[in-house]
Amino acid sequence: MIMKYSTKVGNAGEYKTGCLVLTPARARSIFRTTKHRDYVERLTADNAHGKTVVLALPDKIENVLVVGADEKRQSESDFRKNVDAAANALAQISVTDAVWHLNDIDVTNRDVYWKTRNALSTLSSSLYRFDEHKSSREKVSRPRRVAIHADRRTRTNTLRAIRHAQALDAGLELAKNLGNQPPNICNPGYLARESRKLGRLPKTSVRVLDEKQMQTMGMGAFMSVTRGSENPGKMIVVRYNGGRKGVAPIALIGKGITFDSGGISLKAGAGMDEMKFDMAGAASVLGATRAAIDGQLPLNVLCIVAAAENMPSGKASRPGDIVTTHSGKTVEILNTDAEGRLVLCDAISYAKTLKPSVIIDVATLTGACVVALGSHASALYSNDDALTRSLEEAGQYIQDRVWPMPLWDEYQQQLSSPFADMSNIGGREAGSITAACFLSRFAGSVKWAHLDIAGTAYRGGIHKGSTGRPVPLLFQYLIDRL
Repeated sequence: MIMKYSTKVGNAGEYKTGCLVLTPARARSIFRTTKHRDYVERLTADNAHGKTVVLALPDKIENVLVVGADEKRQSESDFRKNVDAAANALAQISVTDAVWHLNDIDVTNRDVYWKTRNALSTLSSSLYRFDEHKSSREKVSRPRRVAIHADRRTRTNTLRAIRHAQALDAGLELAKNLGNQPPNICNPGYLARESRKLGRLPKTSVRVLDEKQMQTMGMGAFMSVTRGSENPGKMIVVRYNGGRKGVAPIALIGKGITFDSGGISLKAGAGMDEMKFDMAGAASVLGATRAAIDGQLPLNVLCIVAAAENMPSGKASRPGDIVTTHSGKTVEILNTDAEGRLVLCDAISYAKTLKPSVIIDVATLTGACVVALGSHASALYSNDDALTRSLEEAGQYIQDRVWPMPLWDEYQQQLSSPFADMSNIGGREAGSITAACFLSRFAGSVKWAHLDIAGTAYRGGIHKGSTGRPVPLLFQYLIDRL
């Protein structure tokens, strides 16, 4: 469910709403002349950052949610702590609408646009649920409409933030829903069908290449991955033409391995269920494209999804096989569980024929990345310093952070093969780096970045689920290009 956002201008104490979200100082100010004054004063006296108090009022304001401490200026960290606490508390209150009155908090070096984007993103995330396949669903009313309190001076920037937040919500919901679907439903064909729905939106077209077409085009690396599956692979091409005609598009390429068994190099059984998330790169680029469309960004975006299933069978590729890629380069497959780079190398090579200005590929590519960075930051590799800085800045702004990693020539040597132009793995050391080095050989001189999102795209264990990352990063990067 995507919430509807709006603005409210005026006296917050006069609103009719299910819940009014306030700072302690604002609550005391609004209710100082009412019968609730003593009650409000008592309950808001000792608030701290991240602490919330809910006041149930039998008035047109049904509930008052008080959050945080009274400080003239807050750090980004304290503001986020308060926003997160307010969002989680609001998710527990059975109301259908709310008015958000936290934008009057002064945050160091941040404006109302940033505060609104941050608040709505956090709120949307806290309210997201995926219960499509449950026989009985949670019957708690959650806010469907949220109004941001604004004054006449800040309303324009607030409305701009709302427009971008609404678009991002649509993109994140698409990415999360795709990621959370079970692999018996979300296969390459399902991704193709869901992608075709984007073609119904303004200024958008979709083309799907089947295996016969890819074989004819010489995508031998991609075909080596999909060969073992009963579900045919797809190369999905979504074009959003929001910019001027003839302007080179920004290419977003996603790894879409809808289930990764490892192939003949079979994975261990423990945790294999989480390999349905191996298409998170595809989900994120589709989500970012959806956000660009809904946000009506005046840009041209080329979204390519390399969708396949990596399964063992009598037709599957073997360790030792040599395949010829779309670029003409040959690859010795030493491990069939290093399949993501095989579908991506053909997707990157194909994207280059469409003349993009920049290529950003996104993939849950290596466990080594998780060891290096955990779940806090995605690994960033690039052949262009300006592109690196742009992605860093976008990630820092929206708090979907990346960390630059090296692509030194010394690492390239680990990919040497005595029988082909290269092997598909570079050994145990620097696994995330050598995977990126492999992809860099196909990007060539085009401005290119690779995001390894293996640690950030989903949560495992009992609370497993898609995070939607790096949709916020990619969308912010696109906004920054305006």
